[in-house]
Amino acid sequence: MLVTESKFTLRDGREALLRSPAEDDAADMLDFLKRASGETEFLLKYPEEFDDFTMERERKLLSDMNDAPNQAMFACVVDGKLAGNCMIAFMTTLKERHRARVAIGLLRDYWGLGIGTRMFEEMFRLARERGGIR
Repeated sequence: MLVTESKFTLRDGREALLRSPAEDDAADMLDFLKRASGETEFLLKYPEEFDDFTMERERKLLSDMNDAPNQAMFACVVDGKLAGNCMIAFMTTLKERHRARVAIGLLRDYWGLGIGTRMFEEMFRLARERGGIR
């Protein structure tokens, strides 16, 4: 699902943009994933686990995410650089349709600026608009 672009001001006064990542963002997204996964123990992979990810695979993932009716991804861009991303995937089975799965990542250089909070707020907004999430 494509998300509506939104701009907001960071705690340090810079402007950030939240938007759906495009296929053209694949290289930046792969670089981001490798770097972010090396900056914290709280992400699901280590940097070397992305070695087999290809540009084509990442482009397809981004395209599929934007076309999917039950999931959305946000990229946060600051000063033309990918600072973070997040995704929400809504469950669709009868017993789970009140639930969603979320993931979030943010480069250390951008911690404490309000980006993580804003990304969660946007995912919550999508969930409320969709309805059925508790």
